Amino acid sequence: YTSDRKIRSDDAYTPGGAAGKRPDRSVIVYAQRCREAFADVPLVIGGIEASLRRIAHYDYWSDKVRRSVLIDAGADLLVYGNAERAIVEIAHRLAAGTPIREIRDVRGTAFVGSRPGFTEIDSTRLDAPGRVEPLPDPYAVSEDREAAPCHTGDAPAPEPLVQLRPRKVDRARQVIRMPSFEQVAADPVLYAHASRILHLESNPGNARALVQRHVTVSPQKPRLSEEPERSHRTWAGAPFASVAGAPEVDRVEDVRDVWINPPPLPLTTPEMDALYELPFARVPHPRHQATRLPAYEMIKFSVTILRGCFGGCSFCSITEHEGRVIQSRSEPSILAEIERIRDQTPGFHGIISDLGGPTANMYRMACRSPEIEAACRKPSCVFPDICDNLGTDHAPLIALYRKARAIPGIKRVFIASGVRYDLAVRSPEWIRELAQHHTGGYLKIAPEHTEDGPLVHMMKPGIGAYDRFKELFDRYTREAGKEQYLIPYFIAAHPGTTDEDMLNLALWLKRNGFRPDQVQAFLPSPMASATAMYHTGLNPLRSLKSRQRVHVVRGLAQRRLHKAFLRYHDPNNWPMLREALRRMGRADLIGSGKHQLVPSWQPAGTGDLQEGRRGRLSPGIALTQHTGLPPMPHKKHRTR
Repeated sequence: YTSDRKIRSDDAYTPGGAAGKRPDRSVIVYAQRCREAFADVPLVIGGIEASLRRIAHYDYWSDKVRRSVLIDAGADLLVYGNAERAIVEIAHRLAAGTPIREIRDVRGTAFVGSRPGFTEIDSTRLDAPGRVEPLPDPYAVSEDREAAPCHTGDAPAPEPLVQLRPRKVDRARQVIRMPSFEQVAADPVLYAHASRILHLESNPGNARALVQRHVTVSPQKPRLSEEPERSHRTWAGAPFASVAGAPEVDRVEDVRDVWINPPPLPLTTPEMDALYELPFARVPHPRHQATRLPAYEMIKFSVTILRGCFGGCSFCSITEHEGRVIQSRSEPSILAEIERIRDQTPGFHGIISDLGGPTANMYRMACRSPEIEAACRKPSCVFPDICDNLGTDHAPLIALYRKARAIPGIKRVFIASGVRYDLAVRSPEWIRELAQHHTGGYLKIAPEHTEDGPLVHMMKPGIGAYDRFKELFDRYTREAGKEQYLIPYFIAAHPGTTDEDMLNLALWLKRNGFRPDQVQAFLPSPMASATAMYHTGLNPLRSLKSRQRVHVVRGLAQRRLHKAFLRYHDPNNWPMLREALRRMGRADLIGSGKHQLVPSWQPAGTGDLQEGRRGRLSPGIALTQHTGLPPMPHKKHRTR
C-alpha cells in the first residue's frame, strides 16, 4: 500500500513486479495456515513485519491499535531483529528435545506467558505519563489552617524516623509492566508513554524485559444439549424456541501476557564474517530465476559491510529491528565477497552497486567507552549534536574503498546506501573519495526537510549540515573534472510539519533549482516514534509529564497539499497551491517572478489531475530531477 492507503500497482518482491501476489498481514496468514497443517509442530515467526509488531502497535492501514502479532498469529515464539544467534539457539534446544514452550530465556525473542523469579516494575514509575503537580508553597496558609484555633498544649513527641535502604535488585531479573493493550488502544497518552518506554529499553547493554497484558473478550459459545423428555435443544440447559428468544450468553475474557525479552547482543566482527561467508547462492530460488525480481536486481551486486544505525531518526524503524550498535565485518571478509561476486554471480560486468548497509558511512564507528555505551539510554548518538563519546573516524572506510576498487576485474564501486552527511563533514577526505571515485553522476542524499520544526521531530540535523556537505562534494567534483549532482530527498506530511514549513521548503527547492518528480509522504510504520506522534498528537521523545503536543497532518487533502508543495513545478498542482497561498496570506507568491512559487495563469488541459493521482513514471526517471539537466536515458534502468 502507498502512504495514501492505496494498493500499489507493483511489488518489487514478486516475479515481474506483479502486485497482489501476497496476502495482507502475511505473517498472520502464513502462520495460521502452518498451524492448520501442522498443529503439533513448533511455530516460530520472525522478519521485519513480526519484529515491528511484537507489541501492541498503531496500524496505519486500519487506523487503529492492533494487538501483538504473537496473539493473532498463534505462534509459539517470535524472534525479532536479524536473530541469527537466537535461531541457532532455538534450533539446538529443539534438537535436544526441549519443548518449545520451555524456551523462554533467549534474548531477542517474545512469547505469550511469563517467567518466574522476576521483579515487576510499573512503567509509570519510570516515566510518569501525566502532568506533574506544582510543588506546594511551604509559606502558603490554607483556609482550614487559618481558621483553626491555636494549640497551647504540649506537642506530641515526634515519631522516630525509620531509614530504609533500597533493596538491590538485579536489573537482569526485572521486568517492566507496560500499559495493557486495552489501555493503549483507548488512551493516546498511554500509547505515547508505552512507545517512549519501548525505545528507552532498546540498548542491549541495559534493557530490561517488557510485558504487556492482552485481554480478548468474546461471547461464549452456547452449549447445545439434548434431553429425552424435551423435543428442543437448550442453551447451557435453558430452553429456547428461537434465536431471538435465547438468553444472554456470558462473555469470556482471555487474559494473556506478551513477554518480550531484552534485545540480542550485537554480533562480533568474527560472527559477522562467519555469517556472511556462508555459501549463499546469491541468486533467486530456481523457481523464479527465469523471471525478473526487481528487488533482487537492485541488490544482486551489492555487499553489506555493516548493520545497525545510531542515527535514531524518529520515522525509521532500523533501531527497533537491527539495533543502534554498529556491527561491522572485517576488511578481508568484505573483499573476499567482492571476489566471489566477480567469479560466481551470473551477469556480473565488473560494477559493484553498493558497499554499505543501513547507512553508508558508519563502518566501524562506536562509542569510545564500552562502559558508557552499555549504560546509555539516548535514542540517538548524533542528535541534537554528535556525541563527544562517538568515534567518527572514516579512515577504515577509505582504506576499504581503495582496496575494493583495486581488485582485478572490478571496474567501479558505487556507494548507494544513505550518507549520514553530518558525520561525513568531519572527514573531508572521505567526501573526496566518495565524489571522485564512487559516485556515478547523481548521489542521493536525504536532508528530509529544511525547517527546524519538522527536523526536530524527525531527529535530523539542520539544513546547514547539508550545505557544508554540498560545498565539499561540489569542490571535489570540480577537482576531478566531473559533472555530478546531489539529489536530495524530502518527506512531506511528517508530524511536526505545518503548511508554512512546506511552503518554505518549496521556496528552497526553487531557489536551488530542484524539481522533484516523485515525492515521499510520511508513512507511519509500526513502533516508530514518529508513528506514535501521528497517532497520539504527543511527542514521546520528551517526557510525557509535559504532554508536548505535535502538529499532525492527517487528512488526505492536507497530505496531498504537502506533496504538491514539493512538486510546485507541476501545473496540475497549481490550482491547489494558489488556493493554499491565498488562504495563508501569501498571494504575493503567485506570479511569474523568480521569487514567486506558481504562476497566475494555467496551461490548457492541466489542473484536473490531483497530486496522488498521477500515472506511473517511465522506467529510468529519477525521483528528483535537477533543473536544466537532460533526463536520464530510459533504456538504462536506474534503481530508485
